[in-house]
Amino acid sequence: MRAVVLAGPGALRVEDIAPPRSSGRALVAVREVGICGTDMKILSGSVPVTYPRVLGHEMVGEVVEAGPHNTFAPGDRVLLDPSVSCGNCVRCRRGEAHLCGQGGLMGRDLDGVFTEFVAVDEHQMFALPGDILWEHGPLLQILGTCVHGQSLVQADPGQVAVVLGLGVSGLLQVQLLRARGVDTVIGVTRSASKLRLAQTLGATDVATPDQAQELVAELTNGEGADLVVESSGTLAGLRTVVRLSRPAATVLLFGTISDTSGEFPYYLLYYKELSLLSSRGALPRDYAAAIDHVAGNRVRLEPLLWKQFRLEDAAAAMDACGKGDGVLKVTMHVGSPSEPSPDAPEGRS
Repeated sequence: MRAVVLAGPGALRVEDIAPPRSSGRALVAVREVGICGTDMKILSGSVPVTYPRVLGHEMVGEVVEAGPHNTFAPGDRVLLDPSVSCGNCVRCRRGEAHLCGQGGLMGRDLDGVFTEFVAVDEHQMFALPGDILWEHGPLLQILGTCVHGQSLVQADPGQVAVVLGLGVSGLLQVQLLRARGVDTVIGVTRSASKLRLAQTLGATDVATPDQAQELVAELTNGEGADLVVESSGTLAGLRTVVRLSRPAATVLLFGTISDTSGEFPYYLLYYKELSLLSSRGALPRDYAAAIDHVAGNRVRLEPLLWKQFRLEDAAAAMDACGKGDGVLKVTMHVGSPSEPSPDAPEGRS
């Protein structure tokens, strides 16, 4: 079967590998996958992995062989939770399987989903409603992690919230905050097109990073934001959200920052007595809530789709992720037993 394999930093290729054995798991035909910022960091080498590694962790597909518990039947449409866990350690027993010390993420710690078939445990799958399009499916995995992050913070109507970084996850964070009833949500990014999109998706105000501090001060009588979500995954973004926060505010560190050094406003952490919360992965309830948000039309996924490629064009798809400041979700069509692949390998805008 075909798979996107990383042989080393920057060394990406599509090749034939042996199909997986179910071995007490369900066998799923991969239908659609999404490319994530983590995939790009793995590709560049800034997030190290063991080589060779099949990339990818955002996936929807169709069950081919049921697992031993028959939770899903052949032909069922499913969303995949790409986190694996041991199920026995103290974290798993506490209901914190996403933090399992013996677990990991598909596509990083073990082979991933940029391939034609995967074998997964039944508890990693969630029913994908028939009215959610295949091509929207990979976005549900990201939405699940956003739901999890926001489950860690209080959201109230009277708050002023800021989302810094309006990539796919940031635009989902904006929508979730509005769905939770927050009256004032400010989207911050340098991209003019993403600022416009944020407004169509519910942001009440938008600003570039250079304008953000003045806007927040204006809307809060100089106090600063009550809740700030860092979704850029950069050290510069982290510095900015600390400055935008009011004293005793909550900061949700959602973006994955791989920097190991750099300037930081440490004194402001002391001076403002901020609550810093970091978010990792998602729990089953978060994926269920993500599906419910989309099914209930509280979160829109279609505006976040940018281009679709075939699996065979993985190099071009990964390259597209780094093109321009208006890039959003890039997906790859893999195929399923019941539907042929599309005819346009060059992707669609």
